[in-house]
Amino acid sequence: MTARKVLLLVIDGVSDRPCRELGGLTPLQAARTPVLDRMAAEGVSGIMDPISPGIRPGSDTSHLSLLGYPPEKYYTGRGPLEAEGTGIRMEPGMIGFRCNYATVDESGRVVDRRAGRIHHTGTLSSAVEDNVNLSSFGIEFILRSGVGHRAALAFRGEGLGACVTSNDPKREGVYPPPFTPLRDSAADRKTADALNEFIRQAVPLLTRHALNRERKEQGLPMANTILIRGAGQMGTFESFTERYGLSGSVISAATLITGIGTTIGLRYVPVAGATGSADTNLDGKVKAALDELNEQDFVLLNIKGADEAGHDGLAIEKKNFIEQVDTALEPLLDARDRLIVVCADHSTPCSIRDHSADPVPLVIRGDGVRTDAVTQFDEIACAQGGLNRISGGALMPIICDLINRTKKYGA
Repeated sequence: MTARKVLLLVIDGVSDRPCRELGGLTPLQAARTPVLDRMAAEGVSGIMDPISPGIRPGSDTSHLSLLGYPPEKYYTGRGPLEAEGTGIRMEPGMIGFRCNYATVDESGRVVDRRAGRIHHTGTLSSAVEDNVNLSSFGIEFILRSGVGHRAALAFRGEGLGACVTSNDPKREGVYPPPFTPLRDSAADRKTADALNEFIRQAVPLLTRHALNRERKEQGLPMANTILIRGAGQMGTFESFTERYGLSGSVISAATLITGIGTTIGLRYVPVAGATGSADTNLDGKVKAALDELNEQDFVLLNIKGADEAGHDGLAIEKKNFIEQVDTALEPLLDARDRLIVVCADHSTPCSIRDHSADPVPLVIRGDGVRTDAVTQFDEIACAQGGLNRISGGALMPIICDLINRTKKYGA
């Protein structure tokens, strides 16, 4: 029998390097993971370079690669994908940006890049949308709040470029720099000038907003400016259905991953309590994925908490979260007629608190899949598996072959 449907589970940033706190083991090696280990024992394993050996992937470029969209062709910057993930329908040619609500003092210096990790900024975004005017530039804009302090901005208009600097100084105690073009072109100068005007109008508006007056009275940092980065021009993407002949859905609390999914035509499935952190609703996400597979051919499920622990350098917390994920995955063991693919999008070693180019573990379990001698799911054990070492761009062709959805090359 051959599996017909696919769950691609990306445990974001789960792979790591040896950690002193764990006796020289990685969090995956140290964690108790009976479910993932059973998948390894009943499937075929390997390690994977999400893009290629020695390349440190971003979550954006790695997911594009895993889904079979070569980032060197499709990636123009994180901004457009982040904007799409917040619900902005990005059309080809629009310029997208990532944003943080942040706090500046009376002199204009940044005192908190995340405005005290503020939540529920929708009223701020609506006020900016309603009152900031860029019509003198011939620009329409959309500002949408994301999770916590995050937001996304999109420009629509003629003659816009995406090669501009950021106003995010990446540290506190300094002034946000002005936007400037990165090349000598009228389109990029226009975008930079429009962004400077956007901030000029937005700061006093935000400072006067009732939500910020209330935060000031409570001694909380005001969200009185917006730090903007990740500019990119939206390109044209072949739909997932056109590319593979498969219907699909995306389940993720991260707006970036949601945006990548909806950009290629995957259906977004919200899950109550999904946060993108260690407190996320793991059981709800797994149940939603299994429910979607009753209707869809393919589901991309992203679980992000391990990546956060890696960025924070918290090896023990990362190990503990992996064990929570493993427990939540138990219902997948009973899935029939399903190909379960488990991997990471990149390594996030606690020792460097950032992404690295280390390959990630991969296991594929399902009807018709050859098995190998691997019985544990971790970075070292999976390297002994039958898949050997592959690139991320090879994953979807392998998946499609295993569900008998590929065409023969040659006679």
